[in-house]
Amino acid sequence: MKTSEKRENNLSHLAIIMDGNGRWSEQKGLPREDGHKEGVKSLRKLLRYIDDFNIPYLTVFSFSTDNWKRPKSEISNLMNLLRKFIQTDLIELHNKNVKIRIIGNREGVPKDIVKLIDSSEFLTRDNDGLYLQIAFNYSGRDEIINALKKIGTSIKSGDIDPYNINEDIVNSNLFTAGLPEPDLLIRTGSEKRISNFLLWQLAYTEIYFEKALWPDFNKDLLTKAVNDFNNRYRRYGRIEERLKK
Repeated sequence: MKTSEKRENNLSHLAIIMDGNGRWSEQKGLPREDGHKEGVKSLRKLLRYIDDFNIPYLTVFSFSTDNWKRPKSEISNLMNLLRKFIQTDLIELHNKNVKIRIIGNREGVPKDIVKLIDSSEFLTRDNDGLYLQIAFNYSGRDEIINALKKIGTSIKSGDIDPYNINEDIVNSNLFTAGLPEPDLLIRTGSEKRISNFLLWQLAYTEIYFEKALWPDFNKDLLTKAVNDFNNRYRRYGRIEERLKK
């Protein structure tokens, strides 16, 4: 590819693993709670400038089922931050026509948070602006297991012939049913793994690893990641015509 060439890929769905809040705090000699607070601020800022990139779908990984292994005090702080985020930002997001969907397992989640989740989804259900999907108490493996259980129930009732199971049927039973698969995954914090996030959906997703910790992520860094994505060739297993010449 000539250096002057630029390829514009269709970035319809952006997924982000917001990693590095704890390390941000440790580097500054602050309590881990401060890093998580700054992480929420970074998410809030992202939601205010994401429209400039014309990206209709955004999925962020906020809390993994594996995070329950953390100290109880940190878990309590994370739950309180989610409460405050919904209570503080919900009306603003609704007024900006954002549709909110929170995916993951509701079991074990405090009842008041489940009510807040349900109310946020109900309030924004008819909005047709940015589709904000928050993975909370989420595990990619758990999502696939949940889909298999639903398919198994349909097989048992005679609604699905097991020999006719295909990707469309699996997709329709995932938490993300009806959404396009992510085109680009950004992970901040320099770690290079997907950490049990959207395991089925990331099959052909372009991945971008950003060294900056999530509290330091900003519009310039998003622009850099999007520009990198735009210059990639997405072949989906095909041989690009330019390689044949």
